[in-house]
Amino acid sequence: MEVSVLNIKGQETGRKVALNDAIYAIEPNDHAIYLDVKLLMANQRQGTAKSKERSEVSGSTRKLGRQKGGGGARRGDINSPVLVGGGRVFGPKPRDYSFKLNKKVRQLARKSALAYKVQENALMVVEDFTFDAPKTKAMVEILNNLKVSDKKALFVLPGADKVVYLSARNIERVQVMPANALNTYKVLNADVMVVAEGALAVIEGNLTK
Repeated sequence: MEVSVLNIKGQETGRKVALNDAIYAIEPNDHAIYLDVKLLMANQRQGTAKSKERSEVSGSTRKLGRQKGGGGARRGDINSPVLVGGGRVFGPKPRDYSFKLNKKVRQLARKSALAYKVQENALMVVEDFTFDAPKTKAMVEILNNLKVSDKKALFVLPGADKVVYLSARNIERVQVMPANALNTYKVLNADVMVVAEGALAVIEGNLTK
């Protein structure tokens, strides 16, 4: 599979790059995508939710009523879960929500997300670029040239580029990230992916080794 390489002015350079069919032309696996996104979301949870159970509520332990003959359900002290202000039954406790996911499944999920982008014609390849200094105006010009200014765009670069990152930081719905940090959620969350030519080799190296 080949795609045309554009320059930052949105014009075709006359060159084409071959996309690895083992990554961009596979049959997407929705379940692998689900598991990988679930893992990412779980890892972001703090897991600090906590409620007091019966033994932790502050209150008297005096038995409020007789065991039998009261005409209703038996209950003990004022900390009983059936009373307002009592403890909570099986409430949340601090816990770790993360879980293990095999490396091959995570790779399959990223390949599937990239394959979906190719199927939707939402993946563009541009020449490697950078700026002399951080300038939002220059980044806005690139978005207009590529005709993605009205979309949620993800720029994937060969490596970390602070100048490009700072240039895009204040633009709504635009994200910049290095290719080795690419994850399934970021790919799916973007309307269009703008991949720098040099980033293709990094992505392929990460997903085929």
